[in-house]
This record gives sequence, C-alpha cells and structure tokens, in this order.
Amino acid sequence: MSRSAGMLAGQTALITGGAKGAGAASVRAFLREGCRVVFADRDQAAGDSLVAECLAENLTVHFEHGDVSIRADVERLVANAHSHLGKIDILFNHAGVIIVKPFLEVTLDDWDWLMDNNAKSAFMVTRLVLPRMLEQGRGVIINTSSTGVKAATHLESVYCASKAAMHQLARSIAVEYRDRGIRCNNLCPSFVRTRHGEDEIDQLRRYGILTSEGDVNIMQGRICEPEEVASVALFLASDASSFINGAEIMVDNTFTAV
Repeated sequence: MSRSAGMLAGQTALITGGAKGAGAASVRAFLREGCRVVFADRDQAAGDSLVAECLAENLTVHFEHGDVSIRADVERLVANAHSHLGKIDILFNHAGVIIVKPFLEVTLDDWDWLMDNNAKSAFMVTRLVLPRMLEQGRGVIINTSSTGVKAATHLESVYCASKAAMHQLARSIAVEYRDRGIRCNNLCPSFVRTRHGEDEIDQLRRYGILTSEGDVNIMQGRICEPEEVASVALFLASDASSFINGAEIMVDNTFTAV
C-alpha cells in the first residue's frame, strides 16, 4: 500500500514513549499508513536506532529526546512537534512506567514517580496539544492504560491508581469536547512482549507471584505482541473508529473477561 493511500494519509501524530516496544511498533504502523510522525522518548539510543530502522525502510520520522514527566521537556517537545509537523491530528500518550510493591511498602516518592510518568505526563502533553486540535476542529487522543484498571493486579495498587486517573481524564475530555470534533480513548493491554512487560513480570517474580509465560498463557492464552497493540492504536487513530469516544478498549484476549 502506498503512503498516499494509507489509513492515516495526510495525518500527523505525536507519539510519546515511542522508541521501544508497542510504542515503536505504533510509530512503524502509523508511518506505513501514510502518517507523518514525531515520537518522543527519554531513551536516546533506542530513539536513534528506530529512526535509522525507519530510514532503511524509506520512512521518514522525527525523534524528540525528552522526559514527559518533566514540564520543561514536555513544553519543548510539543513545541518542536508542532513546528516540525505544522499540526498534530493524533496524540498517542503511550509513555508509562510501573512499580510492583506491596501497598504498605510503597513510598511517597514511588507514588509521585508513577503519577508523574503516567497520569501527569498524559495531562501535561494533552493540555498543550488540545488547543490546536480545537482550532482545527478535530483531533484524536489515545492513552495507553492497562487492564489493571478493571482487574486490579496483585502488588500494583499505585500503578493501577495512576492508570485509573488517566481513564477518568480521557472520559472527561471526550465528554467535554465531543461536540468540538475531539475523540479521546483508552487502550488497555494485558501482558505484552516488551521491556515494560518483562520488567513487570520480573518484579512480580521477586515477590513469588507466578508469572512464567505458561502462567500468562493461562490468564490470556498467550503473550500479546507489540504489533497487536499498535494495530488497535492505528484503528483508534483512524476514521474507522469515528464513533468510538470515551471508551476503554481492552487488548487482553479475555484477561479481564474471566
């Protein structure tokens, strides 16, 4: 399929946490469907590597190095994204972190770190991107959340809370700006074959929680691949999902259904 004929032809997107895993898979998927993309990440090496990989496929992408939990970085990278793209039609708030700990061992610093990197980062980026979307009369916002907002995960109380904050933020934005052309949805994966997913499994194992691939297979059939998350992000970004707004899309192969 030519870029001019893609699902996102003529569209522009800012993707945070785009250097690795499902974020990188989404960068590739958006580019292949004709979208112009700026992605942001605090991992400089991974970001540079993805740019080189895309160039080898004759896909041009722009990388902004920055930390979306830091206000100054957010202001810079959003300004640069607007400058590079001219407009932002699609915002994919994919960046996020996780801590696995018993609730009574969670510190205030842990709470702040999770909230800053998950809920606050989505708030800060959206707050800067949304005004231009309103001027355009249309825009799509997607947040990567977690099945943990529906099926609370053992030893992940504050992580789940940070993602739940993202959910209500997205719902509220969808309701408030629906009639001004804005759609805002949450994408909720279960265990995915990414560094983030592997880190979560490693942390759970330290506390004796059974999370081998066989254990995960019992819960969700098999490990989700990053490209499967990206395909849902692509759907939510496209006009194919034009009547989906304020929703939670579970990407979990029955994890939250049983």
